[in-house]
Amino acid sequence: MKRRHTSNDFYSVNHAELSRKTAIHEAGHAASIYLGNKQKQLPPVFFQIFINDLNSNFQSTDCLCKSYDSCNNCLTKIVGGRLIHTLPSSVDDTVSGFSSTQKQAYHRAFDADIINFLVGPLAEANYVAGRDDEPINPRLVNLNALHHYGGASDLETINEYLDCHTVSREQREKKLSGLFLEAFNFINDRSNWHAITALADYILENPKNIIECEEIMSVLDAHCFVARKSAWC
Repeated sequence: MKRRHTSNDFYSVNHAELSRKTAIHEAGHAASIYLGNKQKQLPPVFFQIFINDLNSNFQSTDCLCKSYDSCNNCLTKIVGGRLIHTLPSSVDDTVSGFSSTQKQAYHRAFDADIINFLVGPLAEANYVAGRDDEPINPRLVNLNALHHYGGASDLETINEYLDCHTVSREQREKKLSGLFLEAFNFINDRSNWHAITALADYILENPKNIIECEEIMSVLDAHCFVARKSAWC
């Protein structure tokens, strides 16, 4: 006899799908923080992944918190991970006394943080596109579209970063477009994407409430290496 679907069936499917999207989103942030920063030869930063009980009462379909901050309703969240710990009122004023090398390092770290925020919702968008067998490119998924992939709070924080720059609106949009493309290229890299999905699987399968930084790095390193090795063969 054909089994009749109940509201609990749809609840379970929706909850599982939300959990998967959330894990991909946060794994994207984590991969960009660790692998992306390393690829740019930036200093390592400490971060952890916090996991709420995935079997607890379902709260909302939009429960992703402000990245790197706390939120009790989140299924998965990252704490830590920023290169710029405190945003300045003005980047120009902050670096005014720096040497040329120090200025370049500060700007690279500043931009890397923004890219790391962008990679989370872009990873979620890439997962949804793959799931639905749809194409994805920077024109189809633009900045505004990231609101549909848990990116509202990420974009809010990015705007806080950009507000520290005393530039024209045109310069600001040009800069953000360039960083967006860098973030897209990161998730479009086969080895990076393999590492992101592997970490998402690890998040969903892990019984612990906290995944430590060293553990995250180990998962990302292992799967990124495997993907690159396969590409060389």
